[in-house]
Amino acid sequence: MGIQRAKSVWVSVLAGLALFFSVNLFAQHEGENHGTDGHATENHEQAGHEEAKEGMNPGLILMEHILDNHEFHFADYNGHAISIPLPVILYSPQRGFDMFMSSRFHHGHEDYKGYRLTVDHETGKESIVAVGADGNIDPVVKVYDFSMTRNVTQMLLSLVLLVWIMIKVANRYAKRGSNVAPTGIQNAVEPVITFIRDDVAKPNLGRYYAKFMPYLLTVFFFILINNLTGLIPGAANVTGNIAVTLLLGLISLVVILLNTNSHFWGHIFNPPVPGFVKPILTIVEFLGVFIKPVALIIRLFANMVAGHMIIGCLILMIFIFAEIAPAAGLAFSPVSVLFTVFIYAIELLVAFIQAYIFTNLTAVFIGLSMEGEQHREEGAHAHH
Repeated sequence: MGIQRAKSVWVSVLAGLALFFSVNLFAQHEGENHGTDGHATENHEQAGHEEAKEGMNPGLILMEHILDNHEFHFADYNGHAISIPLPVILYSPQRGFDMFMSSRFHHGHEDYKGYRLTVDHETGKESIVAVGADGNIDPVVKVYDFSMTRNVTQMLLSLVLLVWIMIKVANRYAKRGSNVAPTGIQNAVEPVITFIRDDVAKPNLGRYYAKFMPYLLTVFFFILINNLTGLIPGAANVTGNIAVTLLLGLISLVVILLNTNSHFWGHIFNPPVPGFVKPILTIVEFLGVFIKPVALIIRLFANMVAGHMIIGCLILMIFIFAEIAPAAGLAFSPVSVLFTVFIYAIELLVAFIQAYIFTNLTAVFIGLSMEGEQHREEGAHAHH
């Protein structure tokens, strides 16, 4: 709780400072533009890229770092982007399938095969649209984007890493048995597996813990690996994508609903309360079935986005101060670097905590859905 409150305070303070200084910077640039001539508005669209270079947009840079895009972008050097292009896979009912590398767009400066990579300068969201022979966007041509974006690519790499780790550990157990002391990667993974079994699965699921161990371990390691890889500079923040956490929450909801029983639904639609309270409590209990996975979705998403926003704000503050006065940017650099390292250390801890919380709450919700069945079996066993 303390860490989450501290993160919330840092996000608020740094976002406020970034907004304050960015507004001042924009005001200066707007004043310069209005002071030239009355044709600035007419030439706004043609000089879009030049204006973007002249004035830094901290909010846009931050959103581009958090959102998904079509390449792994690491840095810019001498006007050239240091990045890894990714495959672009498009389908249009009018044009059919097309596949090429995102480098063909030259970071949005050139069209290719009648398509253009656009960036919303307010939200930072990338999208690919069709253009006609005249170079204008063609609204008639519908484009479906199935590209291997950096979120998709990194998620697949994380899955490959997860499968490789588990197969390697399983092969060591098959060769050496469980009586030999584990070493290497097996020594690192085994304590985590026993922790999930003894402190998450058994207390919440009782005698049914073994049935759900594969799912709980998969969820834990998938979230953990993506949380850790998301901290690599230039990598994608997969668990900070609402679509990923939404799918994880929906899968947990399906697992919960598949393991419910008559006692669970009876408690929801016929709660043991006075009659005049039942209609209200029934609605609350029914909504609670879906609110629980929503809490899982929002908790993981918000915490991982908050960490990246804090780190991004700390780094951007150097350039914000530098645009105001180069000496101010230089003076703030050591402070920014120290705080960034500190937040990185906290984020390493948060990566493990959020994977544990998601897995533990999933086990709790599954256990609650089977609570009546467990009590009946325990009562029958005691009677016997």
